Amino acid sequence: MGRSVVLAGAARCPRCSLPPRWCTCDMLPPVETRLTVQVLIHRLEQCRPSSTGKLVGRAVVGAACHVYQRGNRFFPATGYPANALEPGRELWVLHPSGDPLPEPPATADSASLPPPAVLLLDGSWRQAGEMLASMQGRGRCVRLPAAATSEPSRYWLRDQAKPEQLCTAEALMGVLTAMGEPEAAQKLRLHFELHVYATLLVRGHRELAERYLGHSPLLTEAPDALSRLHARRGA
Repeated sequence: MGRSVVLAGAARCPRCSLPPRWCTCDMLPPVETRLTVQVLIHRLEQCRPSSTGKLVGRAVVGAACHVYQRGNRFFPATGYPANALEPGRELWVLHPSGDPLPEPPATADSASLPPPAVLLLDGSWRQAGEMLASMQGRGRCVRLPAAATSEPSRYWLRDQAKPEQLCTAEALMGVLTAMGEPEAAQKLRLHFELHVYATLLVRGHRELAERYLGHSPLLTEAPDALSRLHARRGA
């Protein structure tokens, strides 16, 4: 059973867009973070089951997704971020062309400072560039530290031009780690790995899925979720 199971009118979960028997929603605990996480999803990306921007939206507590339309070039009715940021909260727009990600504050008063709001651009690299241009003047463009892109991407659902190019969820993992939240980053990794594994199975790539799973933390850190998924599939 290949990608036609998703594309040919089969029933889908309204949250993850996968067929119900492969749905991974609510199989893992949600990810909590001090950061405000926002995702700007290109309109051509929003209906793709492989989107990890939507994965962030359903896995991270408080995360919000907004659909980018070329015609309006800004967030829809919510008005974000122009009037949704708290006083003193900085907006970071994540893109490889940005400035280095700032170091977490180490002062005694840092706990009282509002953590930044992070905006992730979800789409192809060309689409991300277009969305970045639409955000000019609305936030600070920042990039991940080199350590976050030193390992090849685990996003096996699409071909990447360069091994170190990360998908939206992996980029957020890098931000969380850099901001001193490694536990949140690892929880998000489990959501991400389960999503990739299930989607490979949906596409009928069983051998590739098993190879992916063989190098995944799911085996040791989320065996119950795997068991539930396999039981639902009848595997």
